[in-house]
Amino acid sequence: MDQMSVNPNVHGLPLSPTIAINDLSDALRQRGQRIFKLGLGQSPFPVPTTVVEALRANAHQKAYLPVLGLPALREAVADYHRRNHAVACSPEDVIVGPGSKELMFLLQVVYRGDLVVPVPAWVSYAPQARIVGRTVRPLATRLDSAWRVAPEALEDLCRDTFGHPRILVLNYPNNPTGTTYSPAELAALGAVARRCGVIILSDEIYGELHHTGAHSSIATLYPEGTILSSGLSKWCGAGGWRLGTFVFPSALRWLLDAMGAVASETYTTTSAPIQYAAVEAFRGGIRIERYLWRARRILAALGREIAARLRAAGLRLADPAGGFYLFPDFAPHRAALARRGIGTSLALTTRLLEETGVAVLPGSAFGQSEAELTVRIAYVDFDGARAMAALERKPPDYEIEPSFLADCCGDVLEATDRICGWLADLYQSGSARD
Repeated sequence: MDQMSVNPNVHGLPLSPTIAINDLSDALRQRGQRIFKLGLGQSPFPVPTTVVEALRANAHQKAYLPVLGLPALREAVADYHRRNHAVACSPEDVIVGPGSKELMFLLQVVYRGDLVVPVPAWVSYAPQARIVGRTVRPLATRLDSAWRVAPEALEDLCRDTFGHPRILVLNYPNNPTGTTYSPAELAALGAVARRCGVIILSDEIYGELHHTGAHSSIATLYPEGTILSSGLSKWCGAGGWRLGTFVFPSALRWLLDAMGAVASETYTTTSAPIQYAAVEAFRGGIRIERYLWRARRILAALGREIAARLRAAGLRLADPAGGFYLFPDFAPHRAALARRGIGTSLALTTRLLEETGVAVLPGSAFGQSEAELTVRIAYVDFDGARAMAALERKPPDYEIEPSFLADCCGDVLEATDRICGWLADLYQSGSARD
């Protein structure tokens, strides 16, 4: 068989960078090297106990479930978004799939239109579009505006591509930057999308990890044109369970039906025990709320501490507002890095791994140009269960201190200090900073 028989949209497609860095980190650890895994964005926290108990109780469930999802789960998802985000929706608007990543892929299979991707962006949006032969239209954002999409930029793009059906992927809190949007900013984007007939795929998988619990959904501001994406992987710590959800507006029910038809011919249904357990997660309750309260406080404090240390080392970055990512820019050190033969983000991350043991991802993996010296740091290499238990023992008004972070998240702080020390070493020759 000739390898040229492979679909040209797939031929030469590499492994997803997040998966590749995780595999490499594991391989280096198995060889005895000390590696700080800040590459894969996997929640450090355990699945909530109540959800684990629900999975255990439903391990016997083995029947094929409806393609669109377990009715009780679709009801729980709709109620979750009504309760937490004021989104007007019903169980009939919900589809459940084996991860939101799979649902995003199916959406592009059934919708014949361009994919507008704000850059930097999660590593799989554009490759998925290319696999199914869709046109990807990058929409540049800037550090000076905290990597947010400017409404004017979206309007300009729509003007340049007048008449093309389009889906804008809006991911917030954002991977890879850790930033988010205010309700006013979302309203402005929604107004442009409405005028230009753009469908928004609002990827809110990190919504519950907004650091102050103040996440707002654009689905309340542009309800007729927003598909709301969520799941269990980030806020529930259950990435490996593979369960995602989409909520459609009634005006786009035809898209939901089309996705259901394709799902019936591909994965058929999502794992039954996982769906039954997910009902418990989406129903929430005091134990889930206490879990989220602790997770948010730990991530907020850790993100602030890392950002402060990186800024002290001369890096530029936006303040973290949600999730567990930072996207620092090493450009202030460009001249010193060039003297070491480092001129791209890939070269930068390769040398960091080789010389510090810190695994991070290059900005080029997220759509940035090779020459931009940005990297994504996923500050998740710590024992989330231990950190949660330690915070539980503190008074409710306890302000997380650096000593708490050093005790519970020490590897992440050591990794940060290794990066900062490595940068300082660039100047040991006495050269002034560029």
